[in-house]
Amino acid sequence: MKLIGPFKQVVTLANLPLRGKLSDEQLEIIADAGILIDNEKIQKVGNFEILKSEYQNIEIETVEGEQIVLPAFVDSHTHICFGGNRANDFAMRNAGKTYLEIAENGGGIWSSVQHTRNASEEELLKTLLKRIDFLISLGITTIEVKSGYGLDVENELKMLRMIKKAQEQTKATLVPTCLSAHLKPRDFEGNNQEYLNYIITEILPKVKEENLAKRVDIFIEKSAFQPEESKEFLLKTKDLGFEITVHADQFTPGSSRIAVEVGAKSADHLEATIDEDIEFLAESNTVATALPGASLGLGEKFTPARKLLDAGAILAIASDWNPGSAPMGNLITQASILATFEKLTTAEVLAGMTFRSAFALGLQDRGKLENGLKADFVTFKTNNFQNVLYNQGSLKAENVYIDGNKI
Repeated sequence: MKLIGPFKQVVTLANLPLRGKLSDEQLEIIADAGILIDNEKIQKVGNFEILKSEYQNIEIETVEGEQIVLPAFVDSHTHICFGGNRANDFAMRNAGKTYLEIAENGGGIWSSVQHTRNASEEELLKTLLKRIDFLISLGITTIEVKSGYGLDVENELKMLRMIKKAQEQTKATLVPTCLSAHLKPRDFEGNNQEYLNYIITEILPKVKEENLAKRVDIFIEKSAFQPEESKEFLLKTKDLGFEITVHADQFTPGSSRIAVEVGAKSADHLEATIDEDIEFLAESNTVATALPGASLGLGEKFTPARKLLDAGAILAIASDWNPGSAPMGNLITQASILATFEKLTTAEVLAGMTFRSAFALGLQDRGKLENGLKADFVTFKTNNFQNVLYNQGSLKAENVYIDGNKI
């Protein structure tokens, strides 16, 4: 057993509901606090001196200076396993080029597919671990990582195997997701339906056999896969025993409704979601995941986070870190900006990056600082937790703890 402290403030997020709007008055903020750890779990959070007197002969890890503590963050949507670079896409997009023009000039998702296919396993693993380390430095200790830049058996498995190998070399929790249905590859001889059947019959059985992922994703959009064929694909993947999530309503509405209908864990993007589908999402257990990094990268409107919360939806906030539309990767900066434009409370933003994002990944053992939960938390050198979002990512994490151990 170990006691860590004293901290100026510990923001536990305890007793906050899973869905709907939150006021900052609902936050539990414990001053001059300590965190008691036992077997990598949180045993108790309370006044440091009182805990020190209650528990004799235990290890004390003394914290110097004024620091605050938050539950470690959860990034529930990333594409950080990839090869290559698409800086030229960003430059062309800002110069007014269309998606089609960028693709014709060698950019777009297909560019990342080619770079990822050409990358060696060693190169993919090295760059993936580097990106994981950056996310950990921000205080993110649970990270979803998608495939989707391989788009054939050999290369999708290559990506997922490297994600599995990365898990063996990092203390962060990685949640792999098979996104073979990112788009139909140009070199596939057949239509969308035939490619989706290829995923079902050729890729997913091997993913299951090697235990490479328990989740499947699909991009439903005019430029990728159409609603009806996507719904059929998702139902088949559920029959195979996979959990599902959906890239939904990024540019056109309607696919978030499909996500709810098939029982998806989350519907991610939602920039184009219409009011009636907001209500539909709010009445379900499908998490609405905002990806402000994509809005910033593409110059598009933000997910209607305020409307979703007011309707009673479960709102998560993730980075969508990818080489094309969301190259930043800094979840705290993105969430702070989303809060400004969507008028989100600090409580809503923190919940969206912690236990609500964890719920989107099927994880309910983290995201709050409560008895029995995983002892993942992050400290910042400040005397006021509000400074974390106020500084929009420029206030760097001081220490990151995983299972109660500083890393």
